[in-house]
Amino acid sequence: MALIVLAADKGAPGVTTAATALGAVWPRPVLLAECDPSGGDLAYRLPAQDGGVLNPGRGLLSLGAVARRGLHAEQVYEHTQKLVGGLDVLAGLTNGEQAAGLTWLWGPLGRSLAALPQADVLADCGRLGLYPQINDLLAEADQVVLFTRASLDHVAHLRERLSLIDRQVGVVVIADPRSYRGSLDEVRRIVSGWDVAFVGGLAYDPKGAELLRGQWGGRLDRSLLVRTARELAGRLAGHVASSERDASANRPGSRLTVPQPNAPSPHASSPQSPQSTRGRSEPSSGARP
Repeated sequence: MALIVLAADKGAPGVTTAATALGAVWPRPVLLAECDPSGGDLAYRLPAQDGGVLNPGRGLLSLGAVARRGLHAEQVYEHTQKLVGGLDVLAGLTNGEQAAGLTWLWGPLGRSLAALPQADVLADCGRLGLYPQINDLLAEADQVVLFTRASLDHVAHLRERLSLIDRQVGVVVIADPRSYRGSLDEVRRIVSGWDVAFVGGLAYDPKGAELLRGQWGGRLDRSLLVRTARELAGRLAGHVASSERDASANRPGSRLTVPQPNAPSPHASSPQSPQSTRGRSEPSSGARP
């Protein structure tokens, strides 16, 4: 299906929280992959499906150990675990030093994640620029999404990053709910002229982020974080599905097939709480509750 890279330039403003929230409400089967060479956080942030802790040794580190003999898409799920709610996750490295021995991994990993036939992949790549080898993974992505805050310094770094990435990207603003639409409009104005596919938003919601760390329930489902994540997930999934249809239609001898957004994954059960109200009418994410 599709590989969507989620990253930032300065300080990685909430990329892991955003990736987890998007994974929880993603409208298609999905795998969350921690691909930040600096090290992942999910093993220490979120409980496993059984209420225990994720095994930090099972994930990207264990996959890298077997990938030296060749890496194929079907091997990926042998190294995944489930978060609370049933979300499949490929846990990341535990520290940046481990990345020094895996500089060769990012290209093969990107090709394998992009080739998963049964799920989209949300790849949390953290902060760009620290490990140039991660560009090999970005090159395999169907969509790259850069996160920023609306502050002057973050947007300045975003513009610098846009000048270095030789491809179309999406931009997501982590925005204060009190100035949500205004922040998106301002960033949209600033990046006009660059090859930006869209400018979307995600609410800055510390309370929602804290709820995301625990047992998912109704309060999280009603939070601004999840409400805006659901809107953004629908937009991103629709964008990659449209690209898939265009590619299928342009492929010689192929028959156009429309992906079924609610098809069950053979490897993952849908997170119970954030997805439990899918299809229900939502309040506008630009308004305060």
